[in-house]
Amino acid sequence: MMKKSLLAATALALAVSAGSALAADLPSKKAAPMLPPPPPPPAMWTGFYVGLNAGYTWDESSSVTVASGSLAPFNPIVGIAGSGVLGTSIDGFIGGGQIGYNYQFSNVFVAGIEADIQGVAGSNSGVSSVAAFGPLTSTISASKSIDYLGTVRGRLGYLVTPTLLVYGTGGLAYGQANLSSSVFQAVGGLVGTSSSAFSDTRVGWTAGGGVEWLFLPKWSAKVEYLYYDLGTVSTSGVIGFTGIAAPVATTATSARFNGHVVRAGVNYHFNLFSPAAAPVVAKY
Repeated sequence: MMKKSLLAATALALAVSAGSALAADLPSKKAAPMLPPPPPPPAMWTGFYVGLNAGYTWDESSSVTVASGSLAPFNPIVGIAGSGVLGTSIDGFIGGGQIGYNYQFSNVFVAGIEADIQGVAGSNSGVSSVAAFGPLTSTISASKSIDYLGTVRGRLGYLVTPTLLVYGTGGLAYGQANLSSSVFQAVGGLVGTSSSAFSDTRVGWTAGGGVEWLFLPKWSAKVEYLYYDLGTVSTSGVIGFTGIAAPVATTATSARFNGHVVRAGVNYHFNLFSPAAAPVVAKY
């Protein structure tokens, strides 16, 4: 009897030992430790930048209007002959530099402000001759040009990819507008002349859009279109004839300074305020 009890106790001990070993071999049901979420991608576009640009500009309103009116008691033909619409245009090379600041938010949006100034190498003049007023001949000439063109604009864009920005832009435009006209008339032995000119800084507005590509961490290239409008410029004068003390007629010259700019540019980004990537620390 004792022998049977001893065998039973031994079998029970072996069963308990085997169960413990099997339990140790089973996978643990304990939850895996939670890993911290990956940090957001760095705001590559945030920061100041400077750059250069070059392109082509052409005007929307390609004419200058010269309107003359005779003063009593002189013949109104003088005023009629001194009037005309002359085809003039501003088109040519435009180039300069820009400075700005971008702020990237919500990962895919970029807002910012940019200021630029460019020199304009484009002006034109038109000449119109009138000789069908009896003995009176009249020649009208006019010219207009822009010495420089600058803007101060806001920008708002969407990141199609982390390095490709499509944006719209708009704000203030300013530029040095030049307008001049002259009238030369002759009748019999008398000669009449008039000249007037305007040259000053004009302020208006601009709007457009573009695409910018961040091809290196601190370098980007862009293509941009802008429309600008500096308003209408006017200047006036009088036609005086030799041998006649009083003015014979008045002249009023006007032209609108508005147009288009297509340009390419390159920017260097300082990224002074971009968040630095946190160092990776291994935990055991």
